[in-house]
Amino acid sequence: MAPGKFGRTLHRWRDRVAPEAAGLPAGGHRRTAGLRREELAQLAGISVDYVTRLEQGRASNPSPQVVEALARALRLSPDEREHMFHLAGLAPPGPDAVPAYITPSVQRLLDRLAGTPVAVYDAAWTLLLANPMYTALMGDTSSWRGFERNGVWRNFVGPENRVRSTPEERRAFLAALVGDLRATAGRYHADQGLQRLIAELHRTSERFAELWDSGTVGRHDASRKTIDHPRVGTLTLDCDVLNVNGSDLRIMIYTAEPGTPDAERLALLGVLGTQSLVG
Repeated sequence: MAPGKFGRTLHRWRDRVAPEAAGLPAGGHRRTAGLRREELAQLAGISVDYVTRLEQGRASNPSPQVVEALARALRLSPDEREHMFHLAGLAPPGPDAVPAYITPSVQRLLDRLAGTPVAVYDAAWTLLLANPMYTALMGDTSSWRGFERNGVWRNFVGPENRVRSTPEERRAFLAALVGDLRATAGRYHADQGLQRLIAELHRTSERFAELWDSGTVGRHDASRKTIDHPRVGTLTLDCDVLNVNGSDLRIMIYTAEPGTPDAERLALLGVLGTQSLVG
């Protein structure tokens, strides 16, 4: 890696991304029309200090996951993304790796769903992007690092979330997650990050180990979820998972039936926004 060149390129690409293009407010005094370092860090899910050290050439050897996250946050084209990997001294992910690239066309689709809770996951259920409405609904995701960003890990090992379910629903949901992960592992058997995730889950969760060793097969797909929100109350929403052909991404979308109390609470959530709904 050539740290100086990587840092200069990162800074240049950061300067050209308008905040509103990345779903961020553009108000207030700004010294540049582009993203601030803290905004890029938030979008990429890494620390501000690390972004600073990368730009100043004081950090070297960023991981493929960091480079991918930066490319996604900067909305790089496929050629620019490949160039960023080469500047970091890395080979771009091959066909055996779980895809994590959000194409410009998918990004434009997400931009048009700004008023709807939307999250994008890869095929292993690692969170790639959560829009402000999703964050307002499910809680802040910006501090999640490593395995914390993986939905399977969070459901088996992580803290409780806002979704309410019966014991039967919970059992079926966990079995579907494991079956889905097994199918992904079959498609991307050479992905070392995926293998580390499975090994960590097997080591830390007895329930995951039981389901994995039993050979359970399934698929996590559309469902209705009841969410206990600390400010707007309980919402029961449709949760649809759309699969992106060619990239194996999962787009998770929460919607409410029009004219229902759930729709009113979801609209209220959009009015209050994320800043007053931290927690």
